[in-house]
Formats: sequence, structure tokens, C-alpha cells
Amino acid sequence: MKLKTLVPFICAGLLATHTGSASAINIGKARIATDTIVTPKIFINTGFENASPMNWRIDSAGRVIGEMVYDHERFSPNRAVNHYHFRVEAAAGTEVTLILENFDNIWNGRLASDLSEKSRYVVSFDNKKWESRPVVPLPGRRILIRFKMEASYAYIASVEPYRISDLDRMLAKVRQSKHASVTTIGKTSEGRSLEIVRIGNENAPKRLFLRARAHAFEAGGNWTVEGLVQKLLSNDEDAKRYLKTYCVYILPMANKDGVARGKTRFNANGYDLNRKWDKPADSLIAPENYYLEQWLHSMIKANKKPDLGLDIHNDAGGNLHVSRPDGDISEYLSSMEKLELLLRKHTWFTEGSTKPSFRNPGTLGEGFMERFGIHAAVYELNYEWIAGLKKAPLAADWISLGNNLGEVFYNYFK
Repeated sequence: MKLKTLVPFICAGLLATHTGSASAINIGKARIATDTIVTPKIFINTGFENASPMNWRIDSAGRVIGEMVYDHERFSPNRAVNHYHFRVEAAAGTEVTLILENFDNIWNGRLASDLSEKSRYVVSFDNKKWESRPVVPLPGRRILIRFKMEASYAYIASVEPYRISDLDRMLAKVRQSKHASVTTIGKTSEGRSLEIVRIGNENAPKRLFLRARAHAFEAGGNWTVEGLVQKLLSNDEDAKRYLKTYCVYILPMANKDGVARGKTRFNANGYDLNRKWDKPADSLIAPENYYLEQWLHSMIKANKKPDLGLDIHNDAGGNLHVSRPDGDISEYLSSMEKLELLLRKHTWFTEGSTKPSFRNPGTLGEGFMERFGIHAAVYELNYEWIAGLKKAPLAADWISLGNNLGEVFYNYFK
């Protein structure tokens, strides 16, 4: 028998050859049985925008075993995987079983996996309409996903994706408005542009600053910003009323490199963009923070310091993170209490604020407060469950939150 009829081949991480009679071939010291290897019927595609890096194989039971690739922090043992986004390609009607592994996250030297009985995934069979479904947690910090192919491909993700291309479409709409502008303030570690979106009159009585997507996984912040931008650019009576009171400045996607590469938390240099705001940013390791800081200095110099700052994130809690640094912060705490009450009144937000013992040094919320005197907080959106709506979140839910934030900020500043 000719050698070429026996040598298996590699197909996107899967060993494959034709099935035949029992036989084997020696290659070096390895002995490979040729009657146990089958041609795969499923392909996992990770070669598209925002797809997550993943090693995968199909086991003897026909299940796809996906090993997620950790996102590592510089100067620490911390690592993270929350983001997964890939495309399953198989014939319509195929029953697919996925087991995803490597959720052994490390945070501050301890295991910190977010997997729970409430964990969800989203699926789309056209890359437009998404549906949220529960996962089955497995021992060893793994998850099981089962579904039937309704088309020849299925997109699977941890949250409904918001990509750089989605941002570009929103920025194009902003540029068309006479009430708004888009300004490039610098570049990311890998050279992607960092934009500040301004909506409203720069000389309005109050100024609001928002940042989204400091952590690449947390797409809910981008959908929320999109909803706010939609409302403010609608030019309806409410929008006109809002923009007479305040001007909005938004850094809509701080960690573009992480989003492009399908990462979870850190920038391309392994830096957490929501840490070390208690000191000046490193222009080489964290240019995303450095350029934002330079923009903020220019605003302060021009007597346009923001009156409120929010850094929008996703986690499994959904709280408004109110820090309590040393000193007299009574006015700040009163402002945050007012903000929480308005969020409860005008949006579906119900989770509340962090407890008085909470402290999270180095976050943008605390850093803006301590260094610049800006009333600021980290606003976490629960990516597993919206208690106020009693449902798992999809993009439309976060957009609706953003639509209603305009009223929240109007009453906050009034």
C-alpha cells in the first residue's frame, strides 16, 4: 500500500483521513491507527472580526471541545476568559454539542471564574438576529452548549457582539449631524484611532463624559452608548431639551485592539485600562489611557471640565460602583445617591450601588474623583440577567437603557 493513502492530514486542528480496514503506520515513534479517524462534519471558524482565539477538536463522541485562550495581564499572574465568539459551520439540521474549557480565570492571585447557573450564551443563524439561551455548567469550570443548526452556519458568543465595524457605522452617522463632532485624540497600542464623540453645544451649562469598552469583552457598554447617541441625535423635543442643559463627550471604544482580536480584558500590552488611574498614564504601555488623560487636561485648561463621568462596563452584578476615597466626599456621595435614584426611576436599573465598605482604587471612577475632582463612577451592566426586565440582556435592551439615560442626565444636572 502506498504511504500517501495512510498518512493522516490536519484540517483546521482536526486529524482526518478515510475510514478503512484496521491498519496503522509508524511515523517516528508515533503509531497512528487509521481505522479510528473520521472526516469532520463540523468546522469552527474563528477567522473574522472580533472572533475569539480558540483551539478546538472533535472527540470520539462527535462533540466539539473548545479550549479558550487566556488574556494575560502584564506584571501579574492575572488572566481572563469571558469572551467567546466563533462560527459553527455544518449542514442545516446537524445536532451540535460544544464543550468550552479554560474558564479558570485568575484575579488578584485567586481563581475568579464568572461561570454560574445563570450563565448564558447568544446564538444567531444570520449574524443579525440573536437569541439568548442558557448554558449547562460542567465540573472543572466548563460549559456545555447544545443546539440544532437552522442554517449552514451559526454564530455563538458570550454576549451580543459589538465590533469596530459597528462603531464605524455609528461614527458615520454622528459626522452627518450639525450638532455633533468626532475628534481623533490619539492611537491605541496597535495604531488604531481613538475618537471622542461630542454631542451638543460645547458652551452648554453642564458637561458629561462617558467611556465604554475599556475591557474588550464588555459589549453592553457600546450598545448603551449607541442608544444614548441615537436619542440625542433624534432632534425630538426631549433631545432638544437635554442638549440645552448638557453637552456629552464620549470615548466609545477604549480597547479597540482587544475588540479586534477577540480578547477579554486587557489591551494589546496586557494592561488593564480600568486600573492605575491614581497616577499619570504610561504613554507606551497604556496609550489608550494616556491620550484620554491628555484630552482631559486640555478640557480642564479650557474651563470645560466634565461635571459627571461614567465608565460603562459589564459584570455579573450590575451595580453602580461608588468608591469612597479618603477625605470629605459627602457632596460626591449625595450626587451618586441622586444618580442611582434617577437610574431607578427612568430606566430598568434595579441592582443599586456598592456598599459603604466598597473601595476599588485605581479605577477610572475613583481616579477621576481623586485626581481631577470629577464626580465619577464605574457603571456595571449585568451581562447575564437584567433583574428589572426579568430577562437575559440583548443589544435592544442595552440600547433602550441608553435611550433613557438622556432623561437621567437631564434630571441629574437640572
